[in-house]
Amino acid sequence: MNKIVVWGFLVCSSFLQCIAQEPLEYKNGLIVTAHPLASQIGIDILKKGGNAADAAVAVELALAVVYPNAGNIGGGGFIVYRSQDGKVQSLDYREKAPLGATQDMYLDSDGQVIEGLSLHGGLSAGVPGTIAGMEELHKKYGSLPWSELVQPSIDLAINGFEITGKQAAELTKHAELFEKYSTQENVFSAKANWQESDLLVQQDLGNTLMRIQSKGRDGFYKGQTADLIVHEMQRGNGMITAKDLEQYQAIWRSPIIGYYKDYKIISMPPPSSGGIVLVSLFNAVEPYNLSKWGFQSLKTVQVMVEAQRRVYADRSEFFGDPDFVNIPQTQLLEPSYIKQRMASMDFDKATPSEKVKPGEFPTYESPQTTHYCIVDKWGNAISATTTLNGSYGSHVVVAGAGFILNNQMDDFSIKPGVPNMYGLVGGKANAIAGSKRMLSSMTPTIVEKDDSLYMVVGTPGGSTIITSVFQTILNVIDFGMDMQQAVSAPRFHHQWLPDQIDLEQKAISEKVRQELEAKGYKLSPRGNYGRVEGILVNPNKTYQGGADPRGDDTVVGY
Repeated sequence: MNKIVVWGFLVCSSFLQCIAQEPLEYKNGLIVTAHPLASQIGIDILKKGGNAADAAVAVELALAVVYPNAGNIGGGGFIVYRSQDGKVQSLDYREKAPLGATQDMYLDSDGQVIEGLSLHGGLSAGVPGTIAGMEELHKKYGSLPWSELVQPSIDLAINGFEITGKQAAELTKHAELFEKYSTQENVFSAKANWQESDLLVQQDLGNTLMRIQSKGRDGFYKGQTADLIVHEMQRGNGMITAKDLEQYQAIWRSPIIGYYKDYKIISMPPPSSGGIVLVSLFNAVEPYNLSKWGFQSLKTVQVMVEAQRRVYADRSEFFGDPDFVNIPQTQLLEPSYIKQRMASMDFDKATPSEKVKPGEFPTYESPQTTHYCIVDKWGNAISATTTLNGSYGSHVVVAGAGFILNNQMDDFSIKPGVPNMYGLVGGKANAIAGSKRMLSSMTPTIVEKDDSLYMVVGTPGGSTIITSVFQTILNVIDFGMDMQQAVSAPRFHHQWLPDQIDLEQKAISEKVRQELEAKGYKLSPRGNYGRVEGILVNPNKTYQGGADPRGDDTVVGY
C-alpha cells in the first residue's frame, strides 16, 4: 500500500520518470495547476480553511500573473463543480463577441478571409469573462473573504517572480508580436531575450488586481480598468465598448452527464463542445473490449480514431452558443444514433473522412489554454479550464492595466468551411453575432464511481482537448494506470478534418504505425500537446495527483 504523505510536491521532468514514480497520497486536499506558484497559493488557501471554490479563485488569479500565456483576467473559461454531497453544476464564463460584431467582420470586399485579423490585435478580442466568473463562483460557494483570495496574486505581480526556463523561451519567442500588436510598450515587449530566473514584475497588473480586490467585478467591468480597455480598443481598432463590459454576465448551466461502464461522466455543456463530444466518444467505444486489446494496440487505436472522426464531423455542423442556436443534444447522445454512426467502421481499412458527413436530424435548426484541478478536505471538487485561446492571446496588453486580451474571436466560424487556428471547421451554428459566445473545445470533467467522487481531469490543447481527456480517463479505467501515468502517457488525435492521425513522438508503436498505414490511415507526427491535470480518489479516500510533464505543471497536496 502506498505511503500517505502529509505534505509534498510532485514535479516530473520526463514521461518515463512520471510513469515509474510511485504516486503520492494526500489526505486533506490537492491542487494541480500549470505552475508551481499557483499550486502553492491554492494549497495555502485550503490550509487556511478555504474550500475548493476559494482555492479556485486564488489559483485562477495567480495563473493570470505567473502563467500569462494562458492564465488570464482578459479571457474566460469553464468550471465543472461537484459539491461534497454530489450536487453538480457548471459555470460558463466564456468570452462573448462585442455587440458590434458581424458575421463577415473578418472578410474582405470579395468575401475572402483577411489573414491574421481574427488572430492578432484588438479586433480579435472577445469580451472577457474571467472576473465575472470568479465573482459568481465566490458568491455561490466561497467561504473566505474575497480580498484574502486576491491578495497573493497582487503580491506576486508587484514583487515579481522568477520565470522558468520554458517561460523564458516562450516570452522571447513572442516578444516581437507584443511589440507589433500592443499599442504601447509593456513588460512583455520591453525585453527581447528572456532568461531563466529573470524577475517578471507586473506593477500595472498588480494595480488592476487591487481594484478588483476592493470592488469585485466592478473593479474590472466599470471604472478605471474598463476605461483602459476601451482606450486600448480605440487605439488598436478593437470593438469592445463600455456597454459590452458592463453587460457581461457569467452563467450557471446544467452539466452534460453520461456513462461509461460503471462510471458517471460529468462535463461541460455548450457553448463548449467538450461534454457532448466526450460522452459521445465513450458511447462509441463502449461496445468494444479496449482493455483486452490493450493500450494503443492496433484495434484500440482504430476504434478510437474512427469514433473521433465521426464525432468531430458532427461537432463541425451542430455546435454553437445554446443561447443563439438549437443544438440537437438529445439526438447526438442517443445510443442508437452512436451505434448507427459506428456501423460503417471497417477493421480492414480506414474510413475516409470525405465519406463521413455530419448526421441529419429533422428537428435541427440552425494552442493556448490552461487547466487546474482542486479537491478540498470535504470532498468538494472543481475542474476548471481557462484560456486566452492562442498562446498570449491577441498579443495586446491593455496599456496601464497590464493584462493580455484574448484572441477568442477566432473560435467562431469566420467563414463556413474555413478552418480556425486549430484546423477545426465550423458552420452556421457557430457564425459570429453580437453578444454571442464562441464555440469551445474546453472539457473540464469530473468522474464518479458508485455515486462517489472518482476523478477530476482536464487539459489545454485547442482541438486536442477532448481527445486528451478521453484518453486520460481510458488510461485509468481500461488500462490500469495511476493518475500520473495516465496524464504522462503519449497521445494521438483525429478530428475528422484534416484526415490524419496526429501523434506525439512516443505515441503508438512502430509496428502498429505500419499496420495503420497499411490500412489507409495517414499518420502525422507532431510535437507534444496538451498539459493534462488530474486528481484520482484512492479506495482509502485519499487523493493522488497527476501533473503533465510536458510543462511546468505541479501537484501540491497536504
